[in-house]
This record gives sequence, structure tokens and C-alpha cells, in this order.
Amino acid sequence: MLSLEQAVDAAPSLAALQQRIRDSQRYLELVKHQIPASLRPHVQAGPVQDGEWCLLVTSAAASSKLRQMIPALQQVLTQNGAQVSAIRIKVQARGR
Repeated sequence: MLSLEQAVDAAPSLAALQQRIRDSQRYLELVKHQIPASLRPHVQAGPVQDGEWCLLVTSAAASSKLRQMIPALQQVLTQNGAQVSAIRIKVQARGR
């Protein structure tokens, strides 16, 4: 029987998905210090696709605040070599 990690490594599409998840989490770690401490609990790393990174937030208010920060977040990512050409903010309904 294969472990989950072995199965993921054996399937190229799953391995690519796992890498995108790692990239997204790494991007959030890179920009976390730019996000005010009071806002951090409301922000989660979302999907990365075709150079576009999505941040998931819990409310419209958090979305508005974070949208104002996109240029600073983009700059941090660029300075750290991240291949992100755009950042999207998406309000995620509770319970999902």
C-alpha cells in the first residue's frame, strides 16, 4: 500500500497541485509582515494559477483593507523572486 505522499509523488497532476499549494503558503509567509496583525487571522492563502495568486478573506471589510495593500504585497513578492503577476482578493463564505 502506498502512503499518501508516495501516491502524490507518483501522479504528476497531484504533484503539481501540491507544489502550487506550497507556493501559495510560501507567498503568504513572505507578505505576512505587511498585513496588520489585526487583519492576519482573516486572511488565508488561496490558489496560485497562471501567475495569479488569490488571497481568501473572511469579510468584505477585510477585502477592502487588503485591496489597498496589493501594491506593497506585490512588491515584496517580486523582491523575493515569486512568479506572481497579479494578486486577487476573494471573500470566502464562512463554513467553507
